[in-house]
Amino acid sequence: MNNKKIKNKQLIYEADKCPECGASHLIRDYSRAELVCNKCGFVVEEDLIDHGPEWRAFDSDERDKKTRVGAPVNYTIHDKGLSTVIGWQNRDYYGRYIPPRNRAQLFRLRKWQKRIRISDGTERNLASALTMLDKLSSGLNLPRIVRETAAMLYRKIASLKICRGRNMECVAAAVLYAACRQCNVPRTLREIGEIANIPKKEIGRNYRYISRKIQLRILPTSPRDYIPRFCSQLKLDNNVRVKTLEIINSAYGEELISGRGPSSIAAACLYIATLLCDVRITQREISIVAGVTEVTIRNRYKELVRKLDIEVSA
Repeated sequence: MNNKKIKNKQLIYEADKCPECGASHLIRDYSRAELVCNKCGFVVEEDLIDHGPEWRAFDSDERDKKTRVGAPVNYTIHDKGLSTVIGWQNRDYYGRYIPPRNRAQLFRLRKWQKRIRISDGTERNLASALTMLDKLSSGLNLPRIVRETAAMLYRKIASLKICRGRNMECVAAAVLYAACRQCNVPRTLREIGEIANIPKKEIGRNYRYISRKIQLRILPTSPRDYIPRFCSQLKLDNNVRVKTLEIINSAYGEELISGRGPSSIAAACLYIATLLCDVRITQREISIVAGVTEVTIRNRYKELVRKLDIEVSA
C-alpha cells in the first residue's frame, strides 16, 4: 500500500478502494483492528494484526531498555554491525564492577573476540578500506548516504577481486569520488586528493579503471550541483543563487558548458551573479572556495559575458 498519511494516530491508505462507495481513503484503525472507509464508514477488513511493539516508551532511555532488537545493518562496518563487542567498562550485565582477579580473563576474551571478528586477509583489507572511507568522508563532511554508497561500491569491488595489487588508499579515494558522483554530492578530485594526501591524477586513474570494470553509468557533473555549496561557504543570499542558476541555464542554451570544467563554469557564473546583484565578492575569494585559479575564473567570465551579451559593471 502506498501514499500513507497519519491522521489522529490512524493510518490513511489511498491506494485501496472501498467496495461499497468506491472511495480511495481507507483508515487502518489499530484500536479496533479494522480497515474502515473514511467516507461511508464501511468496514473493509477486520481482525488486523499490529506488527508494532506491544510496549510503549516515552523517552529514548525507556525505548532503549525495552527494545529487544539490535542496531540495523550498517554497510560501513566490515561485518555489517552484526557481531557483538565486549565493552571496556569492566562491568557485568547488572552494572556491577568486575573484581580484579577476573579482569585478566576478561582482557583475554576481548583480545580473542577482536581477532575472531577479522578472520582472514580479505576481511582485514575490507575493514581497513572501510575505515579509510569513513575517515575521508568525515574530512569532507559527506552525508551518510554517500558513505553507505561508497561502502557498497567497495564491497562489490572486493568481491570481484579486480583491484588486487593496487594501492588500497587510492582505490578507496576513487570509490568515494564515484559515490559522490552517484549521489549528486559534487566533490572535485583535488578536494579528495588533499584529504587523502594522494595526487588527483592517481585518483582519476583508479576511478576510470573501476568505472570500466564494474560498468558504472554516471552522468557528468553539472555546474548547478556546485552552486548551493559555494553560496553557503561564501554566505551569499538566495538572490545570488537564483541569478547564478539563471546564468548557468542560459549557458546551457548557448552550448557553452561542454569542454569546460564544471567547477570553473560555476565559479564564473557565481562571480557574474554577484556583480549583477551588487554583492562585492572578489575573484580570489571565489577561487579559494571553488578550487580553481583566478585566471581560469577571469577567462570563463569574459567568455560568458561576451557570448551571453551580459552587461556588468566590474
